[in-house]
Amino acid sequence: MHLFGKKKTVKTYDHELYEPVLRSSICTGETTAGFRNRKNGTFQEVMLINSSGDLREFKETYGITDDLKTIY
Repeated sequence: MHLFGKKKTVKTYDHELYEPVLRSSICTGETTAGFRNRKNGTFQEVMLINSSGDLREFKETYGITDDLKTIY
């Protein structure tokens, strides 16, 4: 039972069509988490990653347990 704080809900995504990845900029080093379309390679940005806590939040939100691949 949660008395205080937000209740965590697990969001879903189509595992067949999308792959969770991290995209990192070569120039600025900015990292974003999102999903890459397996068929055409387009990237859908979900959130900016500034710390390991942000990455943990992204993985918990979408129920991801594996390490994420980084694309540039």
